Amino acid sequence: MIIDAHAHVWPDRIAEIALSANRLPDLRARGDGTVGGLTADMAASGVEISCCLGIANEARHVDSVNRFVAGLTSDARFGFGTVHVGLSVEENLASLRRHGIRAVKIHPLFQGFALDDRRLWEIFEAMGEEFAVITHVGEGGSPEANRLSSPAMIRDIAARFPGLRLMACHFGGYKILDHAEEMLAGADVVLETSWPPSLATLRPERVRDLIRKHGAERIVFGSDWPMTSPAEEIRAIGGLGLSDDETKKVLGGTLARVLGLDSPWA
Repeated sequence: MIIDAHAHVWPDRIAEIALSANRLPDLRARGDGTVGGLTADMAASGVEISCCLGIANEARHVDSVNRFVAGLTSDARFGFGTVHVGLSVEENLASLRRHGIRAVKIHPLFQGFALDDRRLWEIFEAMGEEFAVITHVGEGGSPEANRLSSPAMIRDIAARFPGLRLMACHFGGYKILDHAEEMLAGADVVLETSWPPSLATLRPERVRDLIRKHGAERIVFGSDWPMTSPAEEIRAIGGLGLSDDETKKVLGGTLARVLGLDSPWA
């Protein structure tokens, strides 16, 4: 059962606006960012469950984003909500619980706070093992924004909160893969595979070696839809030369275990 750990969906009325805010001008969206567009691409690619990641750029939008994400949740969509350091720990967790959300997305580039912000760490402390967390790590914005997330920060979070179900997007360091491998390979953190515009832009043997060094049981497939084509990303995973067991773990088994989902691959 293929599970995509990384998809972005917005209400139809703002999807085009949201996509136009892309911070990488040389990166062209492959999908339209709507629920209908995601559903069509899932059918075309064989993805059975997509994790739909909500992000509140401002604290005042946290509850409305969580309400939207909760409304998306179905057998085929797993909603990841949002938190913001501009709200208290109690306000953040109350919003997640009120909407029945069990996982959150952190995006320092868009939210404007760093992964080592102690206000964020207070939220992580309160989350315990109740919520899974996936976060952008690496580049994708201005030099100032890029400094808000790093592989070293992920390493420190994993060490400080060993019970936190933590997933780091882009192998733990978008555009800084060597640094991410140095900091995180073998660490107790789950790494996600998305690499816009495509994982296929990396050498297959480089990716295969990293996955085996870290362990397929700590790797999850993510497409970063709508910025990539899930079908193409799945083919890229299939072309890495992994064993059948490793491939099944990456494409869905590991994430099913992390999220507590029933899967023959878990």
